[in-house]
Amino acid sequence: MGLSNEEVLRMADEMNVKFIRLQFTDIFGILKNVAIPVSQLPKALEGEIQFDGSSIEGFVRIEESDMNLKPDPDTFVLFPWKPKDGAVARLICDIYNPDGTPFTGCPRGQLKKAIAEAEKMGYSMNAGPEAEFFLFHTDADGRPTLVTHDQAGYFDLTPVDLGESARRDMVMTLTEMGFEIEASHHEVAPGQHEIDFKYNNALATADNLATFRFVVRTVAQMHGLHASFMPKPIFGINGSGMHTHQSLFKGDQNAFYDPNGPYELSKECLSYIAGLLEHAPAFTAITNPTVNSYKRLVPGYEAPVYIAWSQRNRSPLVRIPARRGLGTRVELRSPDPSCNPYLALAVMLRAGLDGIKRKLTPPEPEDRNIYAMTLEERAQHNINSLPGSLEEALRELEKDPVVLEALGEHIWDRFREAKTIEWNLYRTQVHQWEIEKYLANF
Repeated sequence: MGLSNEEVLRMADEMNVKFIRLQFTDIFGILKNVAIPVSQLPKALEGEIQFDGSSIEGFVRIEESDMNLKPDPDTFVLFPWKPKDGAVARLICDIYNPDGTPFTGCPRGQLKKAIAEAEKMGYSMNAGPEAEFFLFHTDADGRPTLVTHDQAGYFDLTPVDLGESARRDMVMTLTEMGFEIEASHHEVAPGQHEIDFKYNNALATADNLATFRFVVRTVAQMHGLHASFMPKPIFGINGSGMHTHQSLFKGDQNAFYDPNGPYELSKECLSYIAGLLEHAPAFTAITNPTVNSYKRLVPGYEAPVYIAWSQRNRSPLVRIPARRGLGTRVELRSPDPSCNPYLALAVMLRAGLDGIKRKLTPPEPEDRNIYAMTLEERAQHNINSLPGSLEEALRELEKDPVVLEALGEHIWDRFREAKTIEWNLYRTQVHQWEIEKYLANF
């Protein structure tokens, strides 16, 4: 689109905007806001609005706290649910140091570095995520419960699916904000939903994901529901994933498509797949960043746990959808929607590019159901598993220089520190399951 600062100012004036939300994410993907009156917009567009970086988890220490917000004019959009009289708009920002240099702890900035690396190699990345979520009732105090609003199944319609009106409003709101919605349906588990929006370049997709989660939660609240992107909120039913479709383009040509290649895939595509498979143990800490993420990554609930690839089969980590030509793409099935979208796309892209740089070759595609294979059969086929816990994933990440470079030293240091605390808190708690299992017996 390429909006200029002048066009943003003109649009804000024409739309009667009174307040602007300057948005950015912390390293854990939590959306933050600095609200300013529209009179401050010219100053904001010049990158002159400061905030206290020490108040954002994972950013900076107290003694280096002043940070500058630099809005991306292309992300200017109106919030549809605010009254038109005195409208509220938002801009997504990059974070800069006071001396004008990019802040290395800015997740959006790290994704931009990965995109620049791809451009240096002649590629641009397109990505399309499928983020699933649950809709839960809230209690009398407005706190979320685990009571789902329906007992519908995959693709079910009313009268069973009571969340449909909430989902319809989400789709309408997203559409008003410029999203192109491709599908919206009920998922496998009760109370579980998915809204798919059209793929875009990597940066726009990460921006869209951050916005998507914010909109879904806001609209759910208006319906008296709580939308949760927690990967596995309920034992015994499917968790929420975020299958991420990705492709590389050279100009307007899909670099993954080769009509004469094996499976009509180019050498670059096969090397990209090999890069994803090689670095998957390490980037799992970023694409699946919570203790709870590993309750979803278990066999039996459609979540991929085995490091393999296939064209038809949905049990491996990487699947190649049937479409060819411009639609040729790789689907990574392990990420979940609790991840930071900027860091998740940055590590996936760097992993795939490393495969291309090193001309890696993936193993043969695995078209059998890996869930049905024995441990011995998987070992014979060299099919390894993803990390089984956050602790294991952090250990894998620590020894992978490619993924560490995608994060940058600042983010890795803060991420490791916070996630180690998270793991230790979880590890030292006594959980209800243990009480029920052991208290009476020992």
